[in-house]
Amino acid sequence: DVRMPVVDGVAATREIVSEGTAAVLVLTTFDEDEVVLSAIRAGAAGFLLKTAEATELVSAVRRVAAGEGVVVAPEVTRRVFRELATAGARVSPAEDGQAAAQLEHLTVRERDVLTQLGAGASNSQLARELGISEATAKTHVSRVLAKLGVQSRTQAALVARDAGLMDST
Repeated sequence: DVRMPVVDGVAATREIVSEGTAAVLVLTTFDEDEVVLSAIRAGAAGFLLKTAEATELVSAVRRVAAGEGVVVAPEVTRRVFRELATAGARVSPAEDGQAAAQLEHLTVRERDVLTQLGAGASNSQLARELGISEATAKTHVSRVLAKLGVQSRTQAALVARDAGLMDST
């Protein structure tokens, strides 16, 4: 949850993700834009509201555990994408150059993987699109995240967008 005693959920998410011990699915009653975006920036692989049906929660846990993209509550999805689109419009040339510089250490295949991450592809979709096994897709995703110095697929997707990779798709 986002609001917990001692350590708030965003800080806990950041710590868990940085340790690489688990993927984090945030489950909370708070759907304010800043709460959602803070959780995503901290590396959360999913964000659901406590109003989610049991089947939706179980599906989200399985998808996050399998590394299949990011799970976002339908109630906040439109707002998150609107904010991300607006944030993209606010990227300065220096930030844009910084995102492009992050790609210098990626192989051509890793750039393809990053482009797929930017499009929101799951590991199975990525594997199918690139003609590789799902295990190889997972390995590529891990390497891309490590080389970019990011902790989540969402953060990698933002790098792809900021670097202009999504303009070419």
